[in-house]
Amino acid sequence: MTIPQSQQIGNVKHLVAVKNLKVHFQVTDRIVRAVDGVDFHVNPAECVGIVGESGSGKSTLVRAVSRLMPNLRVKELSGDVQFEGRDVLKMSEGDLRELRRSRGFSMIFQDPLGYLNPTHRVGRQIAEALSPHGNVQSDSQRVQSLLEEAGFQEPNNVARSFPHELSGGMRQRVMIAIALARDPKLLFADEPTTALDSTVQLQVLQTLYRLHKERNMAVVIITHDLGVVAELCDRVYVMQTGKVVETADSVDLFERPKHTYSARLVELSAHRSSFRGAQYE
Repeated sequence: MTIPQSQQIGNVKHLVAVKNLKVHFQVTDRIVRAVDGVDFHVNPAECVGIVGESGSGKSTLVRAVSRLMPNLRVKELSGDVQFEGRDVLKMSEGDLRELRRSRGFSMIFQDPLGYLNPTHRVGRQIAEALSPHGNVQSDSQRVQSLLEEAGFQEPNNVARSFPHELSGGMRQRVMIAIALARDPKLLFADEPTTALDSTVQLQVLQTLYRLHKERNMAVVIITHDLGVVAELCDRVYVMQTGKVVETADSVDLFERPKHTYSARLVELSAHRSSFRGAQYE
C-alpha cells in the first residue's frame, strides 16, 4: 500500500487533519453528542494535548480518529479525518490494518490489564505486535529493545513475566512497548497515568516525552490535567460537552486562558497537579 504525502493546509503539512467530526450515540431514548463538530490537527513530530473533564468527548474524539470506537450504538459518525492525505473514516478494514502496521498510528489506554492477555507472557505479546505470526525466540532482540525503550532495566525478566506479575506502572510501560512495535508516526495516549500514583505517573510521562523526542514521533495526550499538558505539549485543545472551546499554545493557555471553562481547568490543575515544574528533558 502506498501512503500519499501528508495533507497540506496553507503552508503546513498536517499528519492528521480533522474537519467537522461528529460522533453521536443512541443511548436508550436519547442522542448523546459525544463529539459535535470538532476540527483539529496534529503536525509531524508534534506533541498535542486534549484536555477536558470526564464526559467532554476527548476520548471519543481520538477513538473516532483511530477507528477504535466504543461498544455503543453509533447514530452518526461524519466529518473528514485525514491521515497523511487518506480518509480514515472511509478506509476498508484491510487498509486500516495495513496503515496501523506500516508506520501509521498506535494507541495506549488507561487500563493496561484490560488490553493485555493474562494467559500470555509479555514477550509473546510484544512479538505478536511486531507481526501477527511473531515468535519470541526469533524476535527476542527486538522485544528486548522495545522493553528497554519503554524504560525497563531488566527486559528479559519482564519478557518472561505474565501481566499480573507486574505493577501498574510496569504494565503501562509494556503497553508503550507494544504501541512502539510498528514504529508509529503518531501515538495516542488516552489518560495513560490515571490509575498510577504520582511518582509512577511522572515516570511514565517522562518516558512518553523521551520517546516523542528520540523517535521524532507525534504524540497526542488525552488528560484532565492541564499541568501535564503545560509541561509536555506544544499545543492544547480544550473540550467541553463534545466541542473544542479553545485551542492555543500550551504555555499561553496555562498562563492566559481565554475561555471561562479553560480558566477553571487551569485553576483546578494548579491545585492538584504533581507535574508543574517537572523536568522532562
